[in-house]
Amino acid sequence: MLNQQQLAALLLKVAVAASIASILMRFGPIQRILTRDERTVNDRLQLAFIFSVLFGSSAVVRILSHHLYQAIDLAMEGAIISGMLGGYVSGLITGLCVSIPDMVNGKFMSMPLYAAAGLLGGLMHDVAPRREDIWSFSPFVDLNLYRFFRQVLRLNRNAIQRRVIELAAFNIACNTLVVAAELLRWGVYHRLFAWSAATTLFAVSLPIRIWASYRVERQLELQHARLTEARLAALTNQINPHFLFNTLNSIATLIRIDPGSARNMIYRLSKILRRLLRKTENYSPLREEISFIDDYLAIEMVRFGDKLRFQKEIDANTVDRLVPSMILQPIIENSIRHGLASKLDGGTVRLRAWLDGARLMISVEDDGVGIQESKLATLFESGIGVSNVNERLRVLFGAGYRLRIDSKPGEGTRTLIEIPEIDNPAVEPPPKTIAKR
Repeated sequence: MLNQQQLAALLLKVAVAASIASILMRFGPIQRILTRDERTVNDRLQLAFIFSVLFGSSAVVRILSHHLYQAIDLAMEGAIISGMLGGYVSGLITGLCVSIPDMVNGKFMSMPLYAAAGLLGGLMHDVAPRREDIWSFSPFVDLNLYRFFRQVLRLNRNAIQRRVIELAAFNIACNTLVVAAELLRWGVYHRLFAWSAATTLFAVSLPIRIWASYRVERQLELQHARLTEARLAALTNQINPHFLFNTLNSIATLIRIDPGSARNMIYRLSKILRRLLRKTENYSPLREEISFIDDYLAIEMVRFGDKLRFQKEIDANTVDRLVPSMILQPIIENSIRHGLASKLDGGTVRLRAWLDGARLMISVEDDGVGIQESKLATLFESGIGVSNVNERLRVLFGAGYRLRIDSKPGEGTRTLIEIPEIDNPAVEPPPKTIAKR
């Protein structure tokens, strides 16, 4: 049984190990080195240097305090952890370096002891069935033994059960090697073995578990970012075929009745496709979006003739502002197809852009047939172009945008987009939230 002094020492050592692990997570370069599964030689050397400084300092504190804070000493634990994460070289270098304070203090057996501990950590690194299994290291040997024998005794084992056996066996091997390192220290320094072994197990495993938790969080963030990028790509690809389908229909109509106009439309379409093919960013300057709209409307005006009119009121201060790519064309297409196409005398589409403080305001208006109130209420769910634009804005800006549609039957429709200033388009999109309508 542990007495109060031994229990206090155990808790203090585990607390110091947890503090060191948490401190290391505050530095980006160290985070990346720690949480990788595969490390370069340079990464391993950096890991050895970092652990040597931090865990070697704990031995210095113990020596300077005349062994008053003996439980703070994590030199051997640091060598084991370095070997587990970086392999034999990292473990050996860390073991040699953290032994220097004791060597200076006259304890010459510390160097072979800590070097051996680092090599045992390297052995743990090598016996892992998979590199990521290092992060599953657990000091609860009783639970690992239970899992191991429970699955071994089952006659028919599937892949999941075999994986449980692998992890349990790995953890049992790791626990055995840590205890072996503590046996070496007991043989050198004749410390009380039982509580020291338990302390070492927890002092080694706790930093591993802290870094593993951070690693899982980071992987979830990266998966979220990749999912967002894939979602944006899917939405953009949804826009382009929709636009191309309608444009090609217009060209097919004109080929028979006006070949010259059809050639002009094909030229305009080639410019649009050239831009789409080279476009990989989520954002582009407003001037490029307007140029795209000019080409698109030049195609539509060939078909509609004088029935389609287009007006622009663009504030000069807005043309260099970044906006989501392909954000205007679906809305203007809706104005033409649903607002003006069925109107006998056609109508006008007005595009306006201005600044309201730091926010960019874009308005698309038409004097077409308008939208019935019953359809307006479900437009964000049922309208292909509008719902697509709304979804892209929501993915890119979260709650920071506004998309509003006002319409009166017989009078026309007005779509207002309000987006914040985009300082750094490389920043990952914020979490999805409910859009303002």
